[in-house]
Amino acid sequence: MKTEMAAIEIRNLTYKYQNAEAPVLQNLNLTIEKGEFALVSGPSGCGKTTLCRCLNGLIPHFYGGELEGEIFVDGLNVRETPPAKLASHVGLIFQNPENQLFSFNVERDVAFGLENLGVPPEEIRRRVDWSLELVGISDLKDRAPWELSGGQQQKAAIACVLAMQPSIIVFDEPTSFLDPLTARGIFDVIAKLRRKLDLTVVVVEHRLEALAAHASRLILMDHGKIILNGEPRKILAEAAERLSLKVGIPSVILLHRRLSKLGILEGLTPLTTSEMAAQLRGVLNRD
Repeated sequence: MKTEMAAIEIRNLTYKYQNAEAPVLQNLNLTIEKGEFALVSGPSGCGKTTLCRCLNGLIPHFYGGELEGEIFVDGLNVRETPPAKLASHVGLIFQNPENQLFSFNVERDVAFGLENLGVPPEEIRRRVDWSLELVGISDLKDRAPWELSGGQQQKAAIACVLAMQPSIIVFDEPTSFLDPLTARGIFDVIAKLRRKLDLTVVVVEHRLEALAAHASRLILMDHGKIILNGEPRKILAEAAERLSLKVGIPSVILLHRRLSKLGILEGLTPLTTSEMAAQLRGVLNRD
């Protein structure tokens, strides 16, 4: 019996940019099932952004370079599929939303990709309104992108991708230019969209504290390889023990580790401060 193909299937992927001395991705293997929320983290230069570019076809169709191995997204072979076709299956949100916004108003930006694909005008109108409402910026459709705050710009960039109705959305450090409060708002939008639309979501992010609780999988990378891959609680607990890993371990994980070693706490590693607080209350009530 034939089984359904995973949303993302990467087999023995090695990639080197043109004129680079060494590969930035090395013999990488990864499977992400449909509907998963995968969080990818690791130090700068470990290959996270390059991995994102492989998923939407920028590599190898735009950047060139030397690519070995196979990449499948939504059942399509990335090497053999034109980027225009991939765009309706996998969307990429860049670090800086200004790189995706260039029209005179938000509405035109959201419609741009659909117009290039020859979508009928009435369908463009429907999708533009739908995507703007989903991210909560319908009231900004007539505003110029340069008039928006950083968080509003990022929501507009998300709407541009949503309008294409992909089944997979990849976010490459979507909060790099945002303050912590605004970043948390973007994370909430991402989590809501994934639940409501049953999307497969891949987020590259350093701020694990605000996002780990939303993720079904945590993937840690270093030097172009996957170092740890699994359920976020388990991976963060293991990463806290392996302090040589260059990953920003959430403070709540480190505190739990210290209290566990002192015999004060036991049980599951908390992913949020509310989970930690509940464990501490349990200790106080027990005593």
